[in-house]
Amino acid sequence: MKPKEDVGIYGWGGYIPRYRILSEEIARIWGDDKNRIISGLGIKEKAVAGPDEDTATLATEATLNALKRANIDKSYVGAVLIGSESPPYAVKATASTVAEAVGLPRHIIAADLEFACKAGTDAMISVIGLVGSGMIKYGIGIGADIAQGAPGDALEYSAAAGAAAYVIGPKSKDTVAYFEGVTAYVTDTPDFWRRPREKYPQHGEGFTGEPAYFRHIISAAKTLMEDLGLKPNDFNYAVFHQPNGKFPRRAAKKLGFNEDQIKFGLLTPRIGNTYAASTPLGLAAVLDMAKPGERILAVSFGSGAGSDAMSILVQDAIEEKRNLAPLIESYIKRRKVIDYGLYVKFRKKIDIIDYME
Repeated sequence: MKPKEDVGIYGWGGYIPRYRILSEEIARIWGDDKNRIISGLGIKEKAVAGPDEDTATLATEATLNALKRANIDKSYVGAVLIGSESPPYAVKATASTVAEAVGLPRHIIAADLEFACKAGTDAMISVIGLVGSGMIKYGIGIGADIAQGAPGDALEYSAAAGAAAYVIGPKSKDTVAYFEGVTAYVTDTPDFWRRPREKYPQHGEGFTGEPAYFRHIISAAKTLMEDLGLKPNDFNYAVFHQPNGKFPRRAAKKLGFNEDQIKFGLLTPRIGNTYAASTPLGLAAVLDMAKPGERILAVSFGSGAGSDAMSILVQDAIEEKRNLAPLIESYIKRRKVIDYGLYVKFRKKIDIIDYME
């Protein structure tokens, strides 16, 4: 799939909360003495949203950073779409809150999208379509999440918080990169789910690997490369969805990519799985260092299940815009380690029920 008119990125931005909890701390509480889960996931620590943060505030911070780099007239922004599975409200749109917070026009398309961890790339691709069709001049695609994991479950070691935003518009000398093509691959594969009124999601454990993650990631990536006539060695960087620290490496190897191509966008070992922000944040980290003429493959995965794949070619404008907003690495290094008690307090993992006899 390719838009009728070439579409590119004017600005990108990310945000990662400062708080961290070590995987060893979670293991200490739940008795994983031999660190089996930590070894299996390959995650040292994860980012934890503070008590005054939610998906809307994370998305707002990332969008402000993207707008700093974009340096466009905000009155021409025609859409803001947010992909997330942790919106603050079940009904009220997070997108409208972010649009108002960053000063976007009233006459704007604002909507929340959901497809597990690929909702962020769904938002980006939707904006690409709106821009490429000529319906809007600029749009903003955002992936943001404060992921949930039940206490003691393997997900608790990985479910993290973060956001990434992209200001997208028609390709020009001011775009930092443009989209050569996108594709998607979806099936009804129930590897991960959460029914209404359930606080935490459930997962199929080992079932999330081969029939879910790897099947979709590999199918989307291969299809895109075949459509564009490209091979793994045509890409300088590759970013794959990161539910843990090991799956992306296995997917890369299966597709023919090497460690040097994936290491700069592989953030999960240091901040955990940021769900809908996972692939967009990895892409942002790569854009923080990419040079003009370099090519990036970005492939997301959402349980349920599906993958989006994008081929992105970097342009000259990236050099002048790179340092107009904080780099992803600066957010990773800005960290404060907390214990399990504060983590439980921040994330309200203990329900207090008042009752009268």
